[in-house]
This record gives sequence, C-alpha cells and structure tokens, in this order.
Amino acid sequence: MTLTAPRPPAVVTPPPARARKLSKIRATATTRTLISAVDLQRHRYAYFCILGLTLVVFALVFLFPVYWMVTGAVKSPAEFAEAVPTWFPQSWHPETYATAWTNMRIAKYFTNTVLYALGGWLFCLVVDVLAAYTLSKLKPVFGRMILGLMLASLLLPAAALLVPAYLTVVDVPLVGWNLLNTPWALWLPAAANAFNVYVLKRFFDQIPDDLLDAASIDGAGRLRLLRSIVLPLSRPVLGVVSIFIIIGIWKDFLWPLVVLQNPESQTLSVALARLANTSQVPPTEFIAGLTIASIPMIVIFLIFQRSIIGGLSAGSVKG
Repeated sequence: MTLTAPRPPAVVTPPPARARKLSKIRATATTRTLISAVDLQRHRYAYFCILGLTLVVFALVFLFPVYWMVTGAVKSPAEFAEAVPTWFPQSWHPETYATAWTNMRIAKYFTNTVLYALGGWLFCLVVDVLAAYTLSKLKPVFGRMILGLMLASLLLPAAALLVPAYLTVVDVPLVGWNLLNTPWALWLPAAANAFNVYVLKRFFDQIPDDLLDAASIDGAGRLRLLRSIVLPLSRPVLGVVSIFIIIGIWKDFLWPLVVLQNPESQTLSVALARLANTSQVPPTEFIAGLTIASIPMIVIFLIFQRSIIGGLSAGSVKG
C-alpha cells in the first residue's frame, strides 16, 4: 500500500480585469479620502456626473467674462448699448481691434508696461533673492524677527500702505528725490515683497548646508556660493517668482494711477481707464483695448501653469 501526499489546494486566479481592479482598490485603501475607494468604485457613475457638472459650472463662471469681453468688442456700438444684451453678436466688426490699437495708442502704453514689468522683475528679483539668501543661509542676528515683521506686512491691506508709500516716493528719505512719473516709483515698492522673500527662503532652506560648506572649504565666498550653487539649484522657484512679479506689475492699477500722472508715462491699464472717461472712445473700442491688454497674461499663465504648481511645491518636500 502506497501513501500519496495530499495535493495542495488549487489557487484560483481571478480574471485579469478583476485582478487589476482588486490591486487598484488595495493600492488606494491606505489613502485617507473623503470617500473610500470601495464606495467610489460602487458609485463611480454618480461620481463622474458630479465631477463633470462641477467642472462645467466652474468653467462657465471663469470663462464667461472672457467670452463676453472678446465678443463685446466685435459688436456694433448700437448693439452693445442695447438694454437687453445679445449672447452672440448680430453683426461682426473685428476691425474694432485694429481701430482701438491705433486710436487709443495701445502700442505706446503696451511698450511702457513691458518696460516697467521687465525692469521691476529684474530689480525685485535681485532684492528678494539677496534678502531670502541672507535670512536662510547667513543667519543674521534677529533674522527670525525680521522675517516675522516681513510676513506681518502681508496682513495689512494695500490701501493702508498707499499714503505712506506715496509720501516715501514723493520725498525719498535721506536723498530727498521725487520719483513721480519715473519707473523707480513702480520698481522700488515692488521690490519689497514679503511673499516672494518667504517663498524663496523656504526653497533655500532645503539646499543642504553640507554642500555649501564643501564649497566654502574650496575657497568660495558668500556671493560665489549664491551665484554658482544656490541660484542654479533654484531655477524652478525663480521661474515661479518671476511670473508672479511680472503679472503683479502688469495688472496693477491703483499704484500706477497714483504715481504716474503724466499721460505719456502711464501703463496700459491706467491709460485705458483714462481714455474710457473721454467721450471720444466708443465702448466697443474700450472693450477691445481691455482684451488686448489681457492677452499677454493669459498666454503666460497657460504656458507656465505647470511650472507655477511645480515650483511652489518643489521646496515643500525634503528629499
């Protein structure tokens, strides 16, 4: 009589589709979410319906003003002034954009704005990088208190700082210069940006000190460390801060309105508002000017939207 070993139980392999589904559920089971993975899989049709409806509503809320601005410029002045607005232009007048570009001298004010934005970007980036590098790596006395005072300035509304900033620009302390109607009236206040300093400092904090110490042993000075090590490693956050600076200067209206009183030196937003108060500019041409003024910032955001998110989160995780 021969004894045979018992056979091991057969392993039932689920179908490939079901196996993938189970592995997906197990992978997301450890993630804490508002709705569990099992409930999400069970009610996935309701989930996608709600998600699609939410996306459509938010898209309409944000894109409808842009659509209204673009189509409002191609309407006739009579149609634009009707009490009951029309959703689609009854007659198309795309030549309004060319007329607005010529009559409102948009090219002149567009050039002024580009000059202010580029100069402000360079000056603000230099000041903010040096301030963040000093607070992060040089560890000055009362550095934390200085950073706290900088961040406390973010709690103040911009209107509360308008009068002190104007008095400073009219009569610069110690030198007594009057900076009205000059680019410095925009560049100097823009350089004092606590948010940019904080973002840069948080990124600089993630750079290992051992790397800087090794370069210091080889004879690199403080500025050489900043130029050769810190700045090349900080390209993502420098790109994000640069976008914030340019957009902030481009869309600013109140401060340029106060300090740029000469019409020849005004920015595009201030010039459009001034020309809108005159009876010589039809409303459709004014809307066309607003559309032209908003195109550069929309293009910049669409191109660099991934860089903005990636640059802000680059220094938030320690590797």
